[in-house]
Amino acid sequence: MMIIGVDYHPSFQAIAFFVEETGECGEQELKHSDGQAERFYRELQQRGIRVRVGMEATGYSRWFERLLAELGFEVWMGDPAEIKAKRVKKQKYDREDARLLLRLMRENNFPQIWVPGPENRDLRQLLWHRHRMVQMRTRIMNQLQALAMNEGYRWKKKLFSEQGRAQLVKLPLAPWASRRRQELLELLDRMNPTIEELTGAVEREARKRPEVLRLMTHPGVGPLTALAYVLIIGTPTRFERGKQIGTYVGLIPSEDSSAGKQRLGHISKQGSSLLRFLLVEAAQAAARIHPDWRRRYKRLAMRRHTVVSPHVNAPAASICAPSTSSLLFGFS
Repeated sequence: MMIIGVDYHPSFQAIAFFVEETGECGEQELKHSDGQAERFYRELQQRGIRVRVGMEATGYSRWFERLLAELGFEVWMGDPAEIKAKRVKKQKYDREDARLLLRLMRENNFPQIWVPGPENRDLRQLLWHRHRMVQMRTRIMNQLQALAMNEGYRWKKKLFSEQGRAQLVKLPLAPWASRRRQELLELLDRMNPTIEELTGAVEREARKRPEVLRLMTHPGVGPLTALAYVLIIGTPTRFERGKQIGTYVGLIPSEDSSAGKQRLGHISKQGSSLLRFLLVEAAQAAARIHPDWRRRYKRLAMRRHTVVSPHVNAPAASICAPSTSSLLFGFS
């Protein structure tokens, strides 16, 4: 067995390795662009060496993870925050990071985390793609609203009705403003069918999963939120109780308490920003349409300053998160 600690970067990786049977150890830097890293791991497979690779969870590493899975190597993905907390020396550079990962693996002290499968990750791309497309459409619509308001018209949602659009097109504008209006409307016309297609794909994926359909019975939760929840939360056995979901998604307040004095700040915003955004939207919808959730929302609003109370969506969502967990996983 060869144990390898990998400090991964988009263009290269620094590794520290140890062979259990022989005691051989060493360090190396492998570049990605010229195929050096891929050749290194393929040679290990050809030599029949069993390999365990440990690395921090990071972005831009999908190709590397697919390569290791293809070669049949064991991959440990570590929590970056916990790994950082285990660093003793006040020195941080690539080789030292690789040595730290190797040491934690050898000591059975590596903070391994759950890693979603390929299908899960691909479906997340669908959710992110739709989310970004909707954001782009919103920016286009805001620009069109600004054009109308500059001409003295404030139509809000009516601007995008058939009648409102006809009035927008008739507005006499200067040449460059007129071109901007035309091209923004053309972009909007191209994006709407794409978003509708992506929304349909999300709904079809949601109908395939009983747990998603069950979540959709919760007030305010639709196919998009339910599917994102199931994909991102993943294996329920990772959590002991529903409140831990709020911590995982970053909906709990940050805390800096000391000497018996409690200091709570804004929500931690750790975890998936997409799921956090969707849970906040679900909490807003639930507070609008469901009397019991409206009562909970108002109770939270009364505990906040008057400036904050209209924007207590995150605390409301922090209740919504464990409640959906209880519905889906039977947490208490």
